[in-house]
Amino acid sequence: MRCSIFVIALILGMCACSAAQLDDILKRADAALEHRDTSGLSDTKIVAGLKQALQFSTTKAVAVTGKPDGFLRNDAIKIVLPPKLETVGRGMRMLGMGSKVDELEVGMNRAAEQATPQAKQIFLAALKKMTFEDARHILTGNDTAATEYFKRASSADLTTAFAPIVHQSMERVGVVQQYDRVIKESPAGNFIGSQFDLDKYVVGKTLDGLFYMLGQEEKKIRKNPAAQTTALLKEVFGRR
Repeated sequence: MRCSIFVIALILGMCACSAAQLDDILKRADAALEHRDTSGLSDTKIVAGLKQALQFSTTKAVAVTGKPDGFLRNDAIKIVLPPKLETVGRGMRMLGMGSKVDELEVGMNRAAEQATPQAKQIFLAALKKMTFEDARHILTGNDTAATEYFKRASSADLTTAFAPIVHQSMERVGVVQQYDRVIKESPAGNFIGSQFDLDKYVVGKTLDGLFYMLGQEEKKIRKNPAAQTTALLKEVFGRR
């Protein structure tokens, strides 16, 4: 009802406005409609809704990334040659050894794809850190507020827990051996390789990819009514 009154008043006001005034009114209207009305929601319901949204988002993000080509064929999260090794990569391609560079990139992405499903429970466990105050700020925040909070609150723990999973995956798909060959066969590779931690790089990029996809799923739940698939999600995220 309040929304209808607001719209009627806005329309009437438009008739007497200049172009500049109208533009200002529309901007303020957009800002007002973006604020979520959480006054009628209990803290318990807000937290429950956010946790459900993140559970759904995490499940979808893991499903999308934790499969063959989940990283490799997604340009937004594909793990490419580390910046410190770009010169090495260009040199090897000039020497006709580009296939070895390609194998290394494929291997890093395969490691991420194999490791990602095992991270699901780590992500879900991090939800326990969320407080009522955090939840209200997240609900009224930007389109990826929950993902950004989740990243701030859990990145350190996730990195520690995720590192051995990624390392084991890289060993299984032969990334370590591929990396060693690239370093050994490239000019100045040994010097650069001695100052670079491949495990740390791939772990960081894997988590970056997961958080990116998590953020994409969060945006859908916030903005798209079709993605609000439960009564709780509709109640928490459908209020404007």
